Amino acid sequence: MEVNKLILGDCFEVLKTLESETIDLIYIDPPFFSNRTYEVIWGDKGEIRSFEDRFSGGIDHYISWLKERVQELYRVLKPTGSIFVHCDWHANAYIRVYILDKIFGTSNFVNEIIWQRTNNPKGSQFEKKNLGVATDTIWWYAKSQNYTFQEKFIRLTLQNGELSAKYPYFDEKNRYAQGPVIRGASMGERPNLVYEYKGYTPEKWGWRMTKDKLEELDKAGDLGWSKNKKPFRKLRPENDKGNPIYNFWSDIKRLYGGSAEAIGYPTQKPEKLLERIILMASNEGDTILDCFMGGGTTIAVADKLNRNWIGIDQSVQAVKVTEFRLNVQQNLFSKPFTVQLHKYDYDTLRYQDAFEFESWIVGQFGGVANAKQRGDLGIDGRSKDNQPIQVKRSDNIGRNVVDNFYSACQRFDKNVFDKNKKEEKYVGVIIAFSFGKGAIQEVARLKNDENVLIQLVNVEDIVPIAKKPALQINIKDLGSVKNLREIEFTAVGNSASGIQFYAWDFNYNDTTFVPEFFLDKIGKQTYKFKAGEHKIAVKVVDNEGLESLEVIKLKVNGVVTTL
Repeated sequence: MEVNKLILGDCFEVLKTLESETIDLIYIDPPFFSNRTYEVIWGDKGEIRSFEDRFSGGIDHYISWLKERVQELYRVLKPTGSIFVHCDWHANAYIRVYILDKIFGTSNFVNEIIWQRTNNPKGSQFEKKNLGVATDTIWWYAKSQNYTFQEKFIRLTLQNGELSAKYPYFDEKNRYAQGPVIRGASMGERPNLVYEYKGYTPEKWGWRMTKDKLEELDKAGDLGWSKNKKPFRKLRPENDKGNPIYNFWSDIKRLYGGSAEAIGYPTQKPEKLLERIILMASNEGDTILDCFMGGGTTIAVADKLNRNWIGIDQSVQAVKVTEFRLNVQQNLFSKPFTVQLHKYDYDTLRYQDAFEFESWIVGQFGGVANAKQRGDLGIDGRSKDNQPIQVKRSDNIGRNVVDNFYSACQRFDKNVFDKNKKEEKYVGVIIAFSFGKGAIQEVARLKNDENVLIQLVNVEDIVPIAKKPALQINIKDLGSVKNLREIEFTAVGNSASGIQFYAWDFNYNDTTFVPEFFLDKIGKQTYKFKAGEHKIAVKVVDNEGLESLEVIKLKVNGVVTTL
């Protein structure tokens, strides 16, 4: 199964294409049952359709909509896997009883996690005669009792104030706290642990360890003696695993506009929340799935934690913003990832590496690509019916291509050619971006005069294609501000499908687009530059998810000059 992939589409349909029991951990934050239009966050067509679908009826319809998706999630989850379902008070009880209990079983319920996302909830008992809601629910279910659980990652590191309170004493090694080294009466008598050490012999309950272990403790400087000559163990903060985390999570707050993580997505979850879930319920190299991807936090964190991942969303903006977010954090050790949209960019397909395109399009057609690049008589693969396939990464294919292919089919496998001709089947397939009048006429002539059938297939008949948007950038010098030059940039995109948003990278390095601004709906930004040369890259994304990049080179030295 291909991993590290962003997929645009309805998760119900996309999940059907995934193999069973291939996912290690699932986190989903599906749309809450609020039936409010503010849940249409991105505002693109895919999201609006999904909103109308799930809220066309009441709670029963919503639960039915979500349940069929969770059933697919259960199928793709490994026996050792877990699912975390993030919801709020509107439907959390329904989701547990009518979906999770029924699909996963009550015996596989692990925890109800309460996330206190804020200290300042909207509304109060003074306004609505009720208490403001400050929490969300995260249901944790496993597929079996043999689920992955990393206990070491569910402890909170001691902070400075907690450290000094818990370890108040000092010695030559640093801080310590006093712990018992003598057994208590409730632990029962252990005559074999009653021995003398440095003049001290405990009562009949004995020491907590054998003499050799006690000597090792003493040698390490971790055995102390009180003023009344009683021994104790020195507990060190470096051995402290931290305070345990229970199911009430109040230490992670929601993101606000000024946060360094914020990308402009209103319900964006903090990375620390997903980091805790992923660390405690998966291992490095596991595959994480989020099929309601939203702002892409699950995917970004999974990538940072060296997990594989699959992200799905019906919103073009969700997919593209997540892509840009991954670009920002990519480094030399990052794994490559792919983006699957509804349509493919014509220019990307038309001008990519020829052999890669040939192999890919033959596979999309359902055939098997030819491993040879030379000496193949121009045959690039075979169809499922064993017919030769030739791929032309060109437009307006002419008659000569058909003539040459006709001869190649006979030389490539004469027996197959004769058999297909006799049975009035296609003797071969030509795939191209478009065919000219001459090619079409020659195929018709071969059929009428020689009873030979050749199939002409447009790339667009195999995979949907669209033209990427056009983009124009205008700049305006706003003058100097504190030894910096302030420039106003205006981006104007044009696409038949409509423009979604713009993204800006003001320190472009010619290789990777790392945007500082993700979601510019207007296409206007103002930026201050130091003297020198600068590269600014702008991307426009249309409603199909296709994009164009424009790079501006500026020289700032008293005046602004485009290079």
